[in-house]
Amino acid sequence: MHPTHRLADVERAMASAPAHSLGDAVRDILHTRYGAAEAEVLLADYRSRSLEPVLHPGSGGHPVPSSPAGTAFAQQRTVVDGDFHHLPISVRGDRLGVLRLRWAGTPPGDLELAELTELAARVGQALVAAEVVTDRFRRARRTERLTLAAEMQWDLLPGRGLDQAEFSLAGQLEPAYAVRGDNFDWSSDEEHLTIAVTNGMGESVDAALLTSLAIHALRNARRAGVELADQAALADQAIWAQHGGKQHVSTLLLQIELATGRLAVIDAGSPQIWRLRGDEVLDMRLEPQLPLGMFDSTHYLEQRFELVPGDRLMIISDGVYEARSGERSYGDELLSALLASTRDLSAAEAVRALLADLSRFGGEADPEDDAVAVCLDWRGRPS
Repeated sequence: MHPTHRLADVERAMASAPAHSLGDAVRDILHTRYGAAEAEVLLADYRSRSLEPVLHPGSGGHPVPSSPAGTAFAQQRTVVDGDFHHLPISVRGDRLGVLRLRWAGTPPGDLELAELTELAARVGQALVAAEVVTDRFRRARRTERLTLAAEMQWDLLPGRGLDQAEFSLAGQLEPAYAVRGDNFDWSSDEEHLTIAVTNGMGESVDAALLTSLAIHALRNARRAGVELADQAALADQAIWAQHGGKQHVSTLLLQIELATGRLAVIDAGSPQIWRLRGDEVLDMRLEPQLPLGMFDSTHYLEQRFELVPGDRLMIISDGVYEARSGERSYGDELLSALLASTRDLSAAEAVRALLADLSRFGGEADPEDDAVAVCLDWRGRPS
């Protein structure tokens, strides 16, 4: 059968299957249409440290990156291990997991493997749609129970990655299963990429509720088409109206003009930006302004910079740079060197490496303060 026709048949089969049975439908399709003797959908857990099976839950995860499946996920390429082929599943740069296939007979040739790579991408799109109406895949990704606050925070996210011609973007929350007030948000349109990194004060559900209010207020303002400074001002008013200055949200807002690389920033609290340009690692000291909701009708001002192709921005909350282990400070001792050492990694792997190193620094226990890291690799608009 012609590859285009076979892929169309695959899409129809996935679309007609109940959302909770999508994984089973994919397995059956791969067996009947492609001759795979075995198929498994592996999804990245909330820490992005392991890949968890959907069709055989509890059968054991595959560590990232120290397994063939984990290597395929980390490097976003097909990895062959004996009779098994591991194909990454991602949607617009958001890494979801890996399709693990085994052939009992002749393995696929180059043309069929290219078709299977496209099929894995379409599986990713189907998974994103299925998660709207079923919890099966969210359950499969959990290696432990999420706290209520963490459940609220993860449902706020736009995803964990985004790729466009001009940039690659990735983010992660820690402690993944118990995050409280830290979060990130982003949106890209034809003219701008807008990023918000937020840190709501307080603990547990109180912090998550406050952050949720801030994120939704910023989205509401952004979708109204107002300028970045007005987005901050409107969110500030929304939080003040609800809490009267008793609660506030530390926020870093960025907006990049995609055609030029012009960067506008508002530093309204504790998140920091570190810029990597060539061999230089720079803590971008910004003009501090009041956190959102601290006072009534705060006026915010943008600072402006220029990005050049090859720049990397790492945005981190105080849970990263203020982390301590005894008398040692992660920000003072290790952060700059770690950022430099991950320069050649993808944005997603740089974030994962940073937070894994932070975890080792703290002794593998969940950190006392939650943390967020967002990495932007700027390529610039192609000519």
